[in-house]
Amino acid sequence: MDERLTELTVRELVEHLATRDAVPGGGSAAALAGSMGAALVRMVVELTLGGAASEAAESVGKIGSAAAAWQSELLNLADLDANAYRAVVVARRLPRGTDLERQARDVQVAAAIREATRVPLQTVRAATAVLELAERLAPLGTRKAISDVGVSGALASASARGAALNIRINLPDVEDEELRAEALATLETLPEIAERERALGSVVEARMA
Repeated sequence: MDERLTELTVRELVEHLATRDAVPGGGSAAALAGSMGAALVRMVVELTLGGAASEAAESVGKIGSAAAAWQSELLNLADLDANAYRAVVVARRLPRGTDLERQARDVQVAAAIREATRVPLQTVRAATAVLELAERLAPLGTRKAISDVGVSGALASASARGAALNIRINLPDVEDEELRAEALATLETLPEIAERERALGSVVEARMA
């Protein structure tokens, strides 16, 4: 698939995901989930600011601005993830009939794996930032859209956890020790992300009651 994911219709994107072509795959889907979470934060911000005047308007507005930036970042990461995995596939198909070919292939595979690990690392960070925005918005956003804040947090958490799976599957092949340490440290944050999602859900439930 040569098109940018962001240029496809939703239907086209979903159909591409359903094919045997591994690009786009789970990493791109994770990033897209995070971008939708950020978009929902923006929606609730707009609904909140469009209502009655609020003392928290400035804070809510800043949340919306940050969400717009992360939405754009995560959309870009969806494309980057597809490109990174495509590079891994291409590198692994390089010839290895001679010692020189094997050496060249090993270099290309290692570089592709590094990038295919860096991108989901960025997705975890971006998705975690979206989760934080949902946490900040939960007590401030309009009550009529509080369920959307909960959906935003769930999408952001799923985005981070999904991207982490891509990190884990690449980790055995990561030779860069600094990147490996960074990846392991990021994976250790997953229980905290899950707990934050549950805490956000409690705030949402309380405001819906």
